[in-house]
Amino acid sequence: MSDEPVSDGPVPETDKPKTKQFRRRFDGVRLPVDAAARQGKAATLAWERFRENAAVIAYLNTHDEALGGRPIDLAVASEEGLKAVKQHLDAKGA
Repeated sequence: MSDEPVSDGPVPETDKPKTKQFRRRFDGVRLPVDAAARQGKAATLAWERFRENAAVIAYLNTHDEALGGRPIDLAVASEEGLKAVKQHLDAKGA
């Protein structure tokens, strides 16, 4: 008996691989590169301060009266907002 696989006929070849067969297309709004960089910087600063996922997420997503908004929103909106978040985190660490 042979070790060759049994085939009923030739296997059809396709022109394109089906690598994205089940992926959904992203149609949402993407952040501009500079805003995404500020978002990442704010998350990194919060992580360096708290070192715990739940605390970082809570800090970034909770409205803060001293800042006048959510830290993540302020950081994404402008460089000044990111500076305010950094100063606020520095004050919390002192």
